[in-house]
Amino acid sequence: MQLEPLIELTRGGMAECLHFGAVAVVNTKGELVAHVGNPHMVTFTRSTLKALQALPFVQAKGPQHFGFSKPQIALLCASHNGEPMHVMQAQGMLDKIDLDYTALRCGCHVPSLFAALDQGPPADLKFDERHNNCSGKHTGFLAHCVLHGMRLDDYIDPMHPLQQAIRTEVARAVGMDAQDMPMGIDGCSAPNYAMPLSKLAYGYARLASGAQDAEFGESFALLSDAMTGHPEMVSGTARNDLDFMTVGRGDWVTKVGADGVQVVGSKSRGEAFAIKILDGNKPALFAAAVEVLDQLGWMDDAQRTALQPWRAQTLRNARQVHVGDRLPVFKLQTA
Repeated sequence: MQLEPLIELTRGGMAECLHFGAVAVVNTKGELVAHVGNPHMVTFTRSTLKALQALPFVQAKGPQHFGFSKPQIALLCASHNGEPMHVMQAQGMLDKIDLDYTALRCGCHVPSLFAALDQGPPADLKFDERHNNCSGKHTGFLAHCVLHGMRLDDYIDPMHPLQQAIRTEVARAVGMDAQDMPMGIDGCSAPNYAMPLSKLAYGYARLASGAQDAEFGESFALLSDAMTGHPEMVSGTARNDLDFMTVGRGDWVTKVGADGVQVVGSKSRGEAFAIKILDGNKPALFAAAVEVLDQLGWMDDAQRTALQPWRAQTLRNARQVHVGDRLPVFKLQTA
């Protein structure tokens, strides 16, 4: 895999943990700009794929047909917290396509808000599929099926026409043959695809370029503008995507995926980078992402200060004693 150490944890001045991974920085032409480790390592995309999974629906002008608002379009791309604002928008989308939440095939779990706040949920908490972090994506799936008169009960089946269309459009967006993308099943039961980091970064460079993209311009503009305009819908309180896109001031289109994947695209630069932390460690992933932003020169002093908490450089114990450090140990290499 040709992975390199990205983040090191020290204790007592001695190295204790190393988090290995790779980074690929790519422009809208698909050219590799910079990298660490193997920029072409193949990894599952997880939730970073959501904006691209929405392409068949957006290409068919589904959001306009059903009157989806910009916050609802952002929710198509979300791994949200299941906060009231997210549930309200998911229900609003379901109302517009005249379906009940029981049509969703994402399953239900404790709202992600409590993990983000490091709190346990109230004992009397009631939740359903609308609270699932992927309910916006799945409502978009259902909306596409309603728009095209497709069957609803098995819309997550890999052989369903919707999922076949998604595989085709994702492949076009990242410049691959659809059959070259290994398939797996994601946590929400929908098909997910693996691809080289460089291809994932290329897809986000195009997404961030919006209307400038010759093939998907109108769709990419609709999706990226919704994400940067309503980052609270893409994740939520105390979450990385919200903070990164807020600090990016409308320029950064970013999405985190489970098990150590993150992609950040810059609208103004026509570039994006994708990171994979092999062990899936989230603090290491976020620290590495901030370091890449810094090394690429994408941040000013105010942005650097605002994202400092995501570097999580100082390790403290339960008594808030400084016991170690979390530090970047990599240098981007220009291609």
